[in-house]
Amino acid sequence: MEQLPDLHSHFSDLNLEAHMYASQWFLTLFTAKFPLCMVFHIIDLLLCEGLNIIFHVALALLKTSKEDLLQADFEGALKFFRVQLPKRYRAEENARRLMEQACNIKVPIKKLKKYEKEYQTMRESQLQQEDPMDRYKRENRRLQEASMRLEQENDDLAHELVTSKIALRNDLDQAEDKADVLNKELLLTKQRLVETEDEKRKQEEETAQLKEVFRKQLEKAEYEIKKTTAIIAEYKQICSQLSTRLEKQQAASKEELEVVKGKMMACKHCSDIFSKEGALKLAATSREDQGIETDDEKDSLKKQLREMELELAQTKLQLVEAKCKIQELEHQRGALMNEIQAAKNSWFSKTLNSIKTATGTQPLQPAPVTQPPKEST
Repeated sequence: MEQLPDLHSHFSDLNLEAHMYASQWFLTLFTAKFPLCMVFHIIDLLLCEGLNIIFHVALALLKTSKEDLLQADFEGALKFFRVQLPKRYRAEENARRLMEQACNIKVPIKKLKKYEKEYQTMRESQLQQEDPMDRYKRENRRLQEASMRLEQENDDLAHELVTSKIALRNDLDQAEDKADVLNKELLLTKQRLVETEDEKRKQEEETAQLKEVFRKQLEKAEYEIKKTTAIIAEYKQICSQLSTRLEKQQAASKEELEVVKGKMMACKHCSDIFSKEGALKLAATSREDQGIETDDEKDSLKKQLREMELELAQTKLQLVEAKCKIQELEHQRGALMNEIQAAKNSWFSKTLNSIKTATGTQPLQPAPVTQPPKEST
């Protein structure tokens, strides 16, 4: 009455007594309707300040809700205390402000005790002076109001129960449908996994076969290269031997020619027969004959050399073709490895996405696939 006189007069006009809304607050320490964040603050203040803080919180609630309560009737006020007031303090910031306002309210302890004594005295005098019939009517009216309030609460609870059951049933149906869909997707994923593993095994077998073919081709090419190198070295050695032999034959022919010429010039008869001019002609003729023989031998050697060069060119051509074939096989192997790697990446990504979709989780980055090391050529 001293803190909120206008609200007290309004409650008196509505015949709304304090026990109709505050008894539940005091008996349960505000835990029946209010959120836990607010209850924790109240219990902390209760342990620090004592029982008087309960009255401070009740006065703070009435002060913050005065405008709404002044416009409400009897039923509206009870519904406001029961439903709307607890919802207002679900936010922790509102509960903290309410606690600050409750701490700022000053209610002396002596005055509370005085009010308690006056109330007890007033109740005793009312009981003594009141007519039993009026008292019974008042009690009957209070019980009717309590019964109406309880029936309303019962209806609200029944409505909430039915609504909750319907919502739970709908959620259960949705969960069952989702479970069926997930089971189907899981079966499809398992089937795809088996098929992908079979395909992977086949590709690994094909890769092994290709590696074996490449290895044989590489060994064959290396053998041909070694054989060609040996032939080239042998041809070079033969050419060197032929050149050395030709030089030796030319030197021997010159020596024999000089010896014959010396013997002929030493013989008087031969020198008389062969004049200087005839000797020169004979020497020239012998030289020409020797040159012709030497040219024939050179031609034969050149012919052999051309044949060896032709064989060497053919061997080099075969070597180049073998290298080109090796490069083409390497290119085919690289393309097959890329296709195998792409198939592995596609399989892993599809499998992970299917599992993520089945479990309903957030998509993750696909795990890195290690490439098989390339064989050195």
